[in-house]
Amino acid sequence: MLSAVQAGAYLHHLHLTSPDPEKLAAFYADLMDMAPVSSADSAESIVLAGPGRRLLLSRGPAKALGHAGFALRDRAGLDGLRVHARQNGLDLAPFATPPFGPDAFAVTDPDGNRIAFGLAAPEPARTGLRGPLQHLTLATRSVQAIEGFYAGKLGFAVSDRVVDAGGRVTTCFMRGNHEHHNLACFLQDRAGIDHHSYEAGEWDTIRDWADRFAARGVTLMWGPGRHGPGNNLFIFIEDPDGNWIEVSAELEVIHDRPVKEWPHAERTLNLWGRAIMRA
Repeated sequence: MLSAVQAGAYLHHLHLTSPDPEKLAAFYADLMDMAPVSSADSAESIVLAGPGRRLLLSRGPAKALGHAGFALRDRAGLDGLRVHARQNGLDLAPFATPPFGPDAFAVTDPDGNRIAFGLAAPEPARTGLRGPLQHLTLATRSVQAIEGFYAGKLGFAVSDRVVDAGGRVTTCFMRGNHEHHNLACFLQDRAGIDHHSYEAGEWDTIRDWADRFAARGVTLMWGPGRHGPGNNLFIFIEDPDGNWIEVSAELEVIHDRPVKEWPHAERTLNLWGRAIMRA
């Protein structure tokens, strides 16, 4: 059996629901440089893709996660993770979604989020501004339950935790490969999505994304700044449904190190200045 880290799990696509998926699709197509590649009368009705980034959009409540899709490196990784999940008592369901090939499976976390694992379906190379989909951050009422599910049962590795003065964990950063995190959770009074992020690679590409946003009249809601955990540079914007979008660069790469603990403080979220404190 293989843990998520051993299998090399990376965030491949997200399925978001929206009261107006057509409007949301137009926003992501224009602003995030993602072209419509498929439209079908199905639960996942609009598919958008850019270089390394894919979104599925369907009708439903705003700011809700239809599912998150994590791809594995190869067949051995997918089969090994399937065995790992079953041996840790998880219920696995077959899962069909356009971005994945056959034999994908899905699990449901303690907050009801559906998470799919599979192999990326072949698709043509795409050009555009660099920004592969990189991480998903969840809002949760129980960081312990989310960490216990993803790290304890699926084998994501914990990179960092944020701990308040009373010893309560308010944030957990987890990874399914060598990147500091491709999954995280913030303690909040709700469950769902906190934000999702695209990896620009370097500072100059964050500048190019910010210029693209400015040309379309979209202002930054937060940043530029640098996070403590992960040490990554960032900017944030908001989509028409209120989903937070991060463009990040220079995320820490981890091969082997102990888990770090950070204080629940503004400077942990932004080493350069003000922070949006959610937990």
